[in-house]
Amino acid sequence: MAELLKNMFFKRTFFENLSDEIIKIYPSFDKKKFLKLVFNNEWENKELKQRMRHASHALNKVLPSDYKDSLGILMKASAKFCGFDAMIFSDYVEVYGIEHLQESIPALELFTQLCSSEFAVRPFIIKYPDIMIPQMIKWSKHKNEHVRRLSSEGCRPRLPWAMALPVFKKNPAPIMPIIEALINDRSEYVSRSVANNLNDISKDNFQIVLKFAKKWYGKNPETDKVIKHACRGLLKQGNPEALKLFGFKCCDGITVKTFTVKPSSVKIGEKVQVTLIIENENIKPVKLRFEIGVYYLKSKGNHSRKVFKVSENVYKDKIITIQRMLSFENKTVRKHLPGKHKISLIINGIEMAEKSFILK
Repeated sequence: MAELLKNMFFKRTFFENLSDEIIKIYPSFDKKKFLKLVFNNEWENKELKQRMRHASHALNKVLPSDYKDSLGILMKASAKFCGFDAMIFSDYVEVYGIEHLQESIPALELFTQLCSSEFAVRPFIIKYPDIMIPQMIKWSKHKNEHVRRLSSEGCRPRLPWAMALPVFKKNPAPIMPIIEALINDRSEYVSRSVANNLNDISKDNFQIVLKFAKKWYGKNPETDKVIKHACRGLLKQGNPEALKLFGFKCCDGITVKTFTVKPSSVKIGEKVQVTLIIENENIKPVKLRFEIGVYYLKSKGNHSRKVFKVSENVYKDKIITIQRMLSFENKTVRKHLPGKHKISLIINGIEMAEKSFILK
């Protein structure tokens, strides 16, 4: 069985090493008290982010009471750390630095280079939008890719695991200059963040993303990849403008000859095999995007559709055969319910066929 994510980070060795580095700078640091505060009776019951926040509180109890002094110590000590564990430094800024903007901005810039300050920066954006947006535009031009990524990732309207930014859900215009500055970034680490930010925006303001996509698509292959990834949500929704932009036209000359889901009854944890055979009557090659829509049964008896991309390509064959296995194993993000489920075949955004099966 895979190790729980929360047990992969913030291990005792990390806190011991952190204590030793702090003591080099601040000899009065009480390592024994700090470790006792961290590994209290509630530690094992806490999830990953709860452990990080708990450790930040513990740090605050053994560092100097003055934020500027404690931050200076952490900024020096942080040089020895990187990876997810190092996110504790930016978390400390998030918790205790919100009233100390001028000191916290350079700290967030430093700490994001060790892991990321994408979560920590968001309360500052909410509290100081007139200062933080220009700051993030400035970060978008930074020489370090981690800082440039922070300027995009930190202002995503719907960043997973983080507080939402309702102001940018309603109006993303203030963060579009950041997207513009980074759309041609040479770092894939940064460009993927740009695509994810645009995908977030498309969920509330799809017309803004479509306008941006039309402006930039076709400039160069690398930018095209970013735009395509940014529009993945719109493509799964079957948005006609997005489909047209990427060359997915109507399904004239395409006939579904076979669409099967076998077996017709499976247990939770098992798989079904989806088979589709398509007849292509087009003389010229045709660009097709195949997707499967799974209608999951919900607790109230309704169904919720999730779309899975199968393949997309330019086809010239007269008969196209595709098979895919779909798992109905319970996962953290999805628990299956027994009952009638449906699977649909989607071609270029249009549902062409549907089959039902029973999940037991």
